[in-house]
Amino acid sequence: MTVVPSEAYGSPAKLERNRRFQPCPAEPGDELYPNGIFELHITGLLDFIRAHPERFAAERVELEEIPDYGGSDSLDEATIHAANLSRPILLAEIAPNRYSVIDGNHRVARARREGLRRILAYRARCPEHVACLTSTRAYEAYVEYWNSKWSR
Repeated sequence: MTVVPSEAYGSPAKLERNRRFQPCPAEPGDELYPNGIFELHITGLLDFIRAHPERFAAERVELEEIPDYGGSDSLDEATIHAANLSRPILLAEIAPNRYSVIDGNHRVARARREGLRRILAYRARCPEHVACLTSTRAYEAYVEYWNSKWSR
C-alpha cells in the first residue's frame, strides 16, 4: 500500500488505492470484527502483531479513553469473569487519531468492574490494519471512508 503524507496531520496519511489489494481470507475458526461493510480479520492481525513485536509494543491505555457504550450489558457474564487482563486488547485506528476496541471488550468490561485505571493494549494504526480487511469491497470503501476524514 502506498501512503501519501499529509501536512495537516503528519501521520497517519491519506491512503492511495492499491488496485492489486488482496483480501485477508478467513478460515473456519478465525475471529473477525464486522463493522458494517468493514470486516477486519482479527486472527490475522494478531498473528501479524506477534510476528512484528518491534512495531507493536503493548502499552497501558487509560480506560477513560475507551468509550463505554454500555456494551457490558450485552456481554456474556462468564466470559467477562474469565477475561485474562494480562492479554492486551486490540485497538484499531478507524479514523485519524480515533481508535476503537476491535478485540477485548470482555477484558475492558472486567477491568472497569475491578476499578482499574489502565489496560494493556496494542494499537493497530492505519494503514497497518488495512491489509486485514476481508474483502476488496470493504477495502475500497475503507480507503474512501479514511480519505474523507482528511477533507474536513
